[in-house]
Parts: sequence; C-alpha cells; structure tokens
Amino acid sequence: MPSPLLSIDLSTSYGSIAVVCGEEVGFEASFQSERSHNARLFAPLQEALAAAGPELAGVVVGDGPGSYTGVRIAMAAAQGVALSRDVWCVGWSSLTAPDVDMGFNYRVIGDARRQSFYLAEVKDGRLMPGIETVSPEIAHQRCQNDPHWLTFDPQAPLGLAQVIQVRPCAVRLAQIVASLPKAELAELIARPLIPHYLAEAFITKPKRSLGIA
Repeated sequence: MPSPLLSIDLSTSYGSIAVVCGEEVGFEASFQSERSHNARLFAPLQEALAAAGPELAGVVVGDGPGSYTGVRIAMAAAQGVALSRDVWCVGWSSLTAPDVDMGFNYRVIGDARRQSFYLAEVKDGRLMPGIETVSPEIAHQRCQNDPHWLTFDPQAPLGLAQVIQVRPCAVRLAQIVASLPKAELAELIARPLIPHYLAEAFITKPKRSLGIA
C-alpha cells in the first residue's frame, strides 16, 4: 500500500492542494487568490495534513514558472511540512500538471511581463529545457495555426482563441512524481528546491543614504 503524498501549487492566482495515495485522492481543495495565497493556504493545508495522517511520505510543490510570490509561499509551506514531518520535499514543473487532460505532448504560452511571452514545450509529460522568451509578434505567429497550445494565464494571450486555458492541478502534480522511477525520484530529492523563474525577480533596492553617520 503506497503512502500518501501532499501536493501544493500556488504558481497562479488559482491555488491547488491535494493528498494523493496511489490511485486514490484523499483530499483536494482549491481557492482563488490574487495576492493573498499566504492567507488562503493554511486552512486547507491543515485539512490536508489531517487527511494524510502520520503515514505522509513526501511533499510535492509546483515550482513554476508563474507568480514569484505564490511559488515562494508554496515552497516555504512545503519545506515547513517536510521538516516537521521528517519527509522529503521535491519541486516539479507546474506546466506539466494542467487540470484538463491534454495528453502528454503540448506547448504552453504565457505572459512573461515586460511586453514579452514565454513559449514552453511539454513532451512525454515532462517540461523540455530551453523555454523561449519572445516578442508578442513572434508568439502570435508561432501559436496562431497550431491547436496544441495551452495557457495557465487567466486570459488567452494575444487574442488567440484556439489557446486552451487551464490551471495547475495538485492532484496531477502528485501523480506525476509518484510515477517516477525510484532512481529518478531519489535524484530529485537530492536537489535543492529552487523556484523556476523566467527572469530574475525585480527587487527595489534602497537608495544610499547621503546623511552623515
């Protein structure tokens, strides 16, 4: 009998949390939150931990790309649970776990801010390296005639009506990690938990004081 996994994804404004044990979903909750994931997460997280019980085997967290704040909050919560329960914690790409069954091969377009868009490919259920950041014109040209594009954005980008809107699914995220070969999972557990950022976070630095100390 497999042990349960806790899964958390806050990479978009749609938060998703689940407990999965083999083929069974022991708990699933979602919530909408534009800028207050930290306030909305902890009530369902408590319920999820109660559902998992003492046999919790590990924690899976969606590492983005997506909201800087959401991904960091999810990782902090996941690491806190892992430390308190003495279990492993791993990150896996949020882009591989849409809430709609799109098979194992598709492409993703998303807003990369600063008047640019990112283009990513998921192949055999895995995010391929080399996410591109391109101009709106190139993004539109690449996507307009291909039906196999998804977006995790709240609106279809660039008016591309054929792009399918989806949201990250914590259940699917846990199922993907649970299905990994043991050797790959062990390698994943050994890696540091790092958010998948498309660009460096923009941090406002304080101006140097001109006063006399």
